[in-house]
Amino acid sequence: MTATLSEQTKQRDAIAKTGRSLFDRGFTFGSTGNVSVRLGDGSLLATPTNASLGDLDPARISHLSEKGELLSGDKPTKEAFLHQCVYCARADAAAVVHLHSTHSVAISILADVDPTDVLPPLTAYYVMRVGKLPLVPYFPPGDEALANAVLAHIGTAHAVLLANHGPVVAGKTLADAQYATEELEEAAKLFLLLQGQRIRPLTREQVAALRARF
Repeated sequence: MTATLSEQTKQRDAIAKTGRSLFDRGFTFGSTGNVSVRLGDGSLLATPTNASLGDLDPARISHLSEKGELLSGDKPTKEAFLHQCVYCARADAAAVVHLHSTHSVAISILADVDPTDVLPPLTAYYVMRVGKLPLVPYFPPGDEALANAVLAHIGTAHAVLLANHGPVVAGKTLADAQYATEELEEAAKLFLLLQGQRIRPLTREQVAALRARF
């Protein structure tokens, strides 16, 4: 099944709108970050390389085959392989947001976080939208070995944190992925604000109740 023109147009516009929103509110900057959407036929729309999320031209967004071949648009982000590996591992994912958001990157650099789950359950909305957050070891930008490292975690967690790099978040819709990314950034900010303070995270029972409900 080939993605219809109307589906492509709708999702191209949604990617550009989401990118602008994230950029204007300081979640990304310069030409950092990338966003993708999986279409009904398995092909992908992804933001182009060296493009600002704040100034995307919907017509120039990259259209890639399921195998990663460029079908139309500009050359894709060099991290397109990262998006593909997420879709490969998660049949429920229809969108991926990857940012270099400041507070999330900051916690990815801390020495003593738990690599199996970086952030404690500080708020109900963090638990509902993000939940578990594994830390993926550092790889240089564009290193395709990163895909295997992400695959080791993304099947059981729909968000991962790349060490010294930033978050990768999958969602059932682009809005889901966007909101979860924003919730992660706010939780990271809270975590940093609370450094050195005694904290009262949600209990295991409270976390379990949220997960059972949502």
